[in-house]
Amino acid sequence: MRRGPAGRGCSTDTLPSVEPWNTFVEGDNLDVLRRLHDTGERFDLVYIDPPYNTGNDFAYVDDIRGADGRRGGRHDAWVAMMRPRLEMARALLTERGAIYVSIDDNEAAYLRLLLDDVFGEECFLAQVVVNLNPKGRQLGSGFATSHEYLLVYARDARRCVLDASSTDLVDERDFPLVSEDGRRFRHLPLRNTNKKFNPVTAPTLHFPVYGDPDSGRVTTEPFAGAHEITPVFGDGTAAVWRWSRPLIEQRPGDLVCRRVAGRRGERVDVFQRDWLHGVDGGGRRKKLRTIWLAEEVGSTDTAVAELKVLVGHVFESPKPTGLIRRILATMPSDARVLDFFAGSGTTGHAVALANTADGGTRTCLSVNSAEPTRPGSNAANAGLATVAAITRARLRAVAAAIGGGLDESVHGAAVQDPRSP
Repeated sequence: MRRGPAGRGCSTDTLPSVEPWNTFVEGDNLDVLRRLHDTGERFDLVYIDPPYNTGNDFAYVDDIRGADGRRGGRHDAWVAMMRPRLEMARALLTERGAIYVSIDDNEAAYLRLLLDDVFGEECFLAQVVVNLNPKGRQLGSGFATSHEYLLVYARDARRCVLDASSTDLVDERDFPLVSEDGRRFRHLPLRNTNKKFNPVTAPTLHFPVYGDPDSGRVTTEPFAGAHEITPVFGDGTAAVWRWSRPLIEQRPGDLVCRRVAGRRGERVDVFQRDWLHGVDGGGRRKKLRTIWLAEEVGSTDTAVAELKVLVGHVFESPKPTGLIRRILATMPSDARVLDFFAGSGTTGHAVALANTADGGTRTCLSVNSAEPTRPGSNAANAGLATVAAITRARLRAVAAAIGGGLDESVHGAAVQDPRSP
């Protein structure tokens, strides 16, 4: 019997078979990716935080040379290291899948071109600015850098299920009105306020409707006591409605006729009741902007604090779980996630937090190499001799504190999705 999730306080003899939320593989990530591909593994979401090319050596040194047998320059070596890993990541993604890659200014331009080449320019979804250091980096000369980037690409832009919106950005205070059944809403003009849409560009949306400001009733046909209302801009020029005639007829209860004060005096107009929650209680979502603030997703400081609670201050620049949870929220709650530059294990931690919060069934495969930690560092002093040891320690602590279990493997053994037959 497979072990149940750790930290549940139950005997394994009484637990049913429970699949783990987290799996960890230690080994060279390119070897692991190839083995995963050979066994038919597929993932819905890849998030990676690869080594930033700051001019120092990085752990992944592939022997890739040019046609003349010579190694390339600093950027060439980094791109040569990343290309086969990104090609394998694309091969491992499902058709509905997407990849997010964290990067800083050193390689952002080169990475964008590389991802365009590997995934295709048509699969580019966004370049997000992430405000991970609100105070700005104070070391050195020049500007106080306060951001990094996320480059986002689809495996297949036509089939990708990434939803670039979030429930977290919706503010109930923007919906000040309350209906008879207790639902919150606001009034939005039914008139399209964008002047690009007018009777010339959208003639089928310019027609009269009929409304009574005393009862609020709105229809597409005249009735006793109704005013004939045509859409106009504030200056009196002709406009169009946002809804078609059939939609107005279908949803009359979501419209209301009101008296309003305009530039030219009082007039009668039609408004939509825009609900905070639908009739089924489903959560409203708001489109994500391409600048993510630290107050929304966390910062490097909050990430260090999160890790310190679990295993100590053993990693210099971890990513905050809030950042990864926002990424997870753009994909279905049953997504299978891959992080093959797992670092301190933030992605696996975020998956456990997200599943606990919404009842999701996400699983995460984290891959990390046995890169030695720096002698005399906090990690080395804590007995964590490799970066993989940090990842493993964190994911074990997550399983104990949050639940969800952890399967472990070493030296690049291929891992089968426990949900596969």
